[in-house]
Amino acid sequence: MVSKHNPSSNRTRSPLSIFAVLGLCCFFYILGAWQRSGFGKGDSIALEVTKQTDCNIFTKLNFESHHNDLEIVEPSKPKAVVFKPCDVKYTDYTPCQEQDRAMRFPRENMIYRERHCPPVDEKLRCLVPAPKGYMTPFEWPKGRDYVHYANVPHKSLTVEKANQHWVEFKGNVFKFPGGGTMFPQGADAYIDELASVIPIADGTVRTALDTGCGVASWGAYMMKRNVLTMSFAPRDNHEAQVQFALERGVPAIIGVLGSINLPYPPRAFDMAQCSRCLIPWTSNEGMYLMEVDRVLRPGGYWVLSGPPINWKTYYQTWKRSKEDLKAEQSRIEEIAEQLCWEKKYEKGDIAIWRKKINDKSCRRKSADLCKSKDADDVWYKRMETCITPYPKVSSTSEVAGGELKKFPARLFAVPPRIAKGLVEGVSAESYQEDNKLWKKHVNAYKRINNLIGTGRYRNMMDMNAGLGGFAAALESRKSWVMNVVPTIATDTLGVIYERGLIGIYHDWCEGFSTYPRTYDFIHANGVFSLYQDKCNFEDILLEMDRILRPEGSVIFRDEVDVLNKVRKIAGGMRWNTKMVDHEDGPLVPEKILVAVKQYWVGGSGNSTSNDE
Repeated sequence: MVSKHNPSSNRTRSPLSIFAVLGLCCFFYILGAWQRSGFGKGDSIALEVTKQTDCNIFTKLNFESHHNDLEIVEPSKPKAVVFKPCDVKYTDYTPCQEQDRAMRFPRENMIYRERHCPPVDEKLRCLVPAPKGYMTPFEWPKGRDYVHYANVPHKSLTVEKANQHWVEFKGNVFKFPGGGTMFPQGADAYIDELASVIPIADGTVRTALDTGCGVASWGAYMMKRNVLTMSFAPRDNHEAQVQFALERGVPAIIGVLGSINLPYPPRAFDMAQCSRCLIPWTSNEGMYLMEVDRVLRPGGYWVLSGPPINWKTYYQTWKRSKEDLKAEQSRIEEIAEQLCWEKKYEKGDIAIWRKKINDKSCRRKSADLCKSKDADDVWYKRMETCITPYPKVSSTSEVAGGELKKFPARLFAVPPRIAKGLVEGVSAESYQEDNKLWKKHVNAYKRINNLIGTGRYRNMMDMNAGLGGFAAALESRKSWVMNVVPTIATDTLGVIYERGLIGIYHDWCEGFSTYPRTYDFIHANGVFSLYQDKCNFEDILLEMDRILRPEGSVIFRDEVDVLNKVRKIAGGMRWNTKMVDHEDGPLVPEKILVAVKQYWVGGSGNSTSNDE
């Protein structure tokens, strides 16, 4: 009998044979992982994600499960639900802004244009199809000026706004010349005039709000100046304004100034503008101007171009009397003074006000200040006719709420809300650690999917943005991130805006205020752990599928047990998925799930999925 410690037995194994055995093990391991990966089915983007062959890149990434999650269908459990395509009539379905539901609500204060989501038993549980002929959008900056007709097959704007150069139809594409109702010489010339008064070029202005944005040409051209603009417009008789904006690669949501607060925190935007947006600024005792004031940062700018500015020239064109228009402008001036806005410019069609940096020099006459102690609590809250008070200051030179550095320095500087201890559980030190962590995570994501950061993913979303670390680590002119702060999570949206990023409050148990196919990439960090006792996973995943483009990608980061549930549902949604270990190794219970939505369109016989 030979002992396992017998030195003579060890000498019989040559180094060459040991290396041969190890080489064969590695080969069959990699081959088996590839065969079970679920890819290689003709999806070009999925193939790109899995074509990586650099051993240095993948040495720490193991696509095999250590928790037996690949074998999802078990005899004791029901099979995963296979979701069928919706009828082609739902190609542009927006669950919370559908016309039929909207018409049941009052028209006063635009209530019928606000969010009205279907109850659980009326939700669609099918996959919203892309239109026939759908194509990958043009990369930025070409995508700013050209959109495939097949992706947004609506021509009404080309007729209604033909003389204003919003959009033109040429061959099989729409062209966006950069015109607008109030900037017939183009958005660049209009912005140049604004920049003669407002410090746009030096990084002072980084976040902007465009109310009633049309096709968001102003926001598109502000991006040339490194300004991120949150544009919104209602879903109305001008087909697909917001859809056009997002198809162009410009941030936008379906929204309206109506009866509820805008889904943004106070002191969010460095600048706001209305370019003939037709919002009745003087109605309801100036309530809409008060709402703009709430989200406008101390020292920020408000631009009004269009009625009633320059009323002496246009009163006949607008079919209104001189007296009516003069009274409207006078009332705007009065409300602006109550809000502590100082008029800085009026020439031609443009007027510009600047909000004072604090209330020490305000000349308010019996101003009705809002009594609520939490101005950030705005989700489905009714708009009030009151003025949001400035944060307290100790001197006339102090900026209320805290002074911000110019962009890009403010991206990683400690935000005032954190420096002042206003975010529970977050200190300056933990904020810096969070930034380091997300740089590490994003580097890992780029090793998994080398299309991240290339411009292929223009419109990106972070479903649970936290302090905005994911977006900050990705900051580039090639892409932008919609940072979503769930209404049930810690409120960090004010911090995100102080960093020079943009975002929105949202409840993921409901539909998002956008058209289908408007995001190229979605990041879901801890979303399903957050919502596992709040609503059905499949409803959240179906909404993600609705807003994700064909061949778009998703990265989930969550506990392995949660991701196994997500992966099982995704298996019935025409998504290809692959589980990846945490970048720190297989012993970490948090995992990464990578998913790619297959390309398919409405109708039969034109899908790359296996079930056709």
